Amino acid sequence: MQPISYQRHRFPPEVIRHAVWLHFRFTLSLRDVEELLAERGIEVSYETIRCWTLKFGPLIARNLRRRQPRPTGRLQGAQPA
Repeated sequence: MQPISYQRHRFPPEVIRHAVWLHFRFTLSLRDVEELLAERGIEVSYETIRCWTLKFGPLIARNLRRRQPRPTGRLQGAQPA
């Protein structure tokens, strides 16, 4: 898995990962993510979230795809005839 560097960013990596996850997992708008983070006491602009999704979104997705098991072509739990 390729490590992701969050250096030179104002917010902690957990906040960045959570914002990107919210945007892609639930297909929320950037302003919706901004509001959800504001409810948790994290003031961040939707433009900052947009930059995070453009920068970190593909890297996080690539790392998640690498974690998934490869398809085997066989059904799980199927009994031979």
